[in-house]
Amino acid sequence: GSLILVANGSSKLTMTPSRLPKLWQNCLSTAKSMSTEALTSPYILQYTPLWTDGLFHFCVQTITNGPMTGSRKRPSEGNYEKEKDVCIQLFDQWSEADQVEFVEHLISRMCHYQHGHINSYLKPMLQRDFITALPAQGLDHIAENILSFLDARSLCSAELVCKEWQRVISEGMLWKKLIERMVRTDPLWKGLSERHQWEKYLFKNRTTEVPPNSYYRSLYPKIIQDIETIEANWRCGRHNLQRIQCRSENSKGVYCLQYDDDKIISGLRDNSIKIWDKQSLECLKILTGHTGSVLCLQYDERVIVTGSSDSTVRVWDVNTGEVLNTLIHHNEAVLHLRFCNGLMVTCSKDRSIAVWDMASPTDISLRRVLVGHRAAVNVVDFDDKYIVSASGDRTIKVWSTSTCEFVRTLNGHKRGIACLQYRDRLVVSGSSDNTIRLWDIECGACLRVLEGHEELVRCIRFDNKRIVSGAYDGKIKVWDLQAALDPRAPASTLCLRTLVEHSGRVFRLQFDEFQIISSSHDDTILIWDFLNVSTNGQTEGRSPSRTYTYISR
Repeated sequence: GSLILVANGSSKLTMTPSRLPKLWQNCLSTAKSMSTEALTSPYILQYTPLWTDGLFHFCVQTITNGPMTGSRKRPSEGNYEKEKDVCIQLFDQWSEADQVEFVEHLISRMCHYQHGHINSYLKPMLQRDFITALPAQGLDHIAENILSFLDARSLCSAELVCKEWQRVISEGMLWKKLIERMVRTDPLWKGLSERHQWEKYLFKNRTTEVPPNSYYRSLYPKIIQDIETIEANWRCGRHNLQRIQCRSENSKGVYCLQYDDDKIISGLRDNSIKIWDKQSLECLKILTGHTGSVLCLQYDERVIVTGSSDSTVRVWDVNTGEVLNTLIHHNEAVLHLRFCNGLMVTCSKDRSIAVWDMASPTDISLRRVLVGHRAAVNVVDFDDKYIVSASGDRTIKVWSTSTCEFVRTLNGHKRGIACLQYRDRLVVSGSSDNTIRLWDIECGACLRVLEGHEELVRCIRFDNKRIVSGAYDGKIKVWDLQAALDPRAPASTLCLRTLVEHSGRVFRLQFDEFQIISSSHDDTILIWDFLNVSTNGQTEGRSPSRTYTYISR
């Protein structure tokens, strides 16, 4: 026979003979408990028992029992219409709260399929095109503000909804606002806006003469194409190369450098500091005063601070080149320094770290001396939380910035450490064991070891995407930072490219989204440009170079 159950859907139940008696009893019990009303529902399920392959199957079929709409039994259509009119008249006289309560009572007395009909009836009534409705109420700015949070793909889709949506997007200049948001938050977008000169059309109000929305609509995919091209150039090593020949008079080598859009400032082995024009690559100024090689430097909009093998730190006026201050503290060569927000940290071959308060270029006082390393301290970095130092004793030490107290030691390198950079929780270090290590500063764990350089790793920098390292093997390597932080990534996938142009040891480098600038023992400064790449007859990874030679007078 068959068992009829009230349900909605289809299924197939398979039971072993051992479970059959209990299931059958449950089915019989359910059948007996069914009311006549349940058996007259518009949807019922028929369960037919079948015996095959030693198993009992219940094949379930959906059966329609009567018409889709339930029939209301009433004496006549005329009576129903009269009753309905009376109900509506009474309903209209009630308050909104009473009307809602009455409808809730009605709905609670209906069956499931009736609820479905009501839901289908209400659904379109509850939908609102608020983007179209808001301007009709004089609230265009709210509609624009809502759509301004969309990304590019969603904004494209919104334009296709209807003419009114397209009008709101166009008149609200939402493509312009999207580009402005990207320029504010992404350094790559900001750099492109400056270099391609479309920044002049951004961040201007509607009263200023600006291009129409269609200009920004067509500009957006061009920017995306530029970004994809730059990323491909980094991955493939395509670049244009510019070379500055420093032509040092006595000893050759460029130990340190820093650059911005206008200039490159370099510290040389011949005791001088040379300032170069970033565009023409001509030497603008030479600063002299140190009696030893200039080993480290940093500058801001006011001063240049340099450290030398003559054991002194000098402060120079960045515009005039005048010496403003000379700090005499360390007993041996000043190997590295950093300053920011009124604080400066220097380190030395004398194994110590000095923490200075910088009230002004001429008012610099020693706050604390940190001692703990057992060999020369080669590099320091810091933020508001930690000072990080690395030494020839193979260790990285972490100190509290506020109290100058020792926090922890990072152990792992097998030989002395020559360079590091610290930002957020990440420390990246390079060593004379030829490896690069990534560390979590909070727990002291080594997250990854990068291998590939054949000699001492002398300089290292990283941003959100890449690590760039330079070594005594004369090579610069570009690494995938995100992959390096993923323990599942194979070691063979981490080095994106190796750049070989220097003929001597790489001493220092700095990079941004578009370029690397490096200096070497070969007495050159190289500019590796990944933005303005000529593809005519270019071999991958190599590019034609321009050479500029500075001849001292």
